[in-house]
Amino acid sequence: MLCRQQQRSLQMSLISKFLHDESGATAIEYGLIAALIALGIMVGATSLGGALNAQFISISNTLNNAL
Repeated sequence: MLCRQQQRSLQMSLISKFLHDESGATAIEYGLIAALIALGIMVGATSLGGALNAQFISISNTLNNAL
């Protein structure tokens, strides 16, 4: 009987520690921030890439017409 009570007490203690442990939350937050930054870079590079492509085509056409 005493052994079961000790086991339950130990289990409850472990569960309580697990539920109150926030050490992994910081790593998850950093991961989410890194993902957001990466997404911003991808969106920016995509829109900047299209604008640069249009500019280079314009320069190429101007040079071809000048020759």
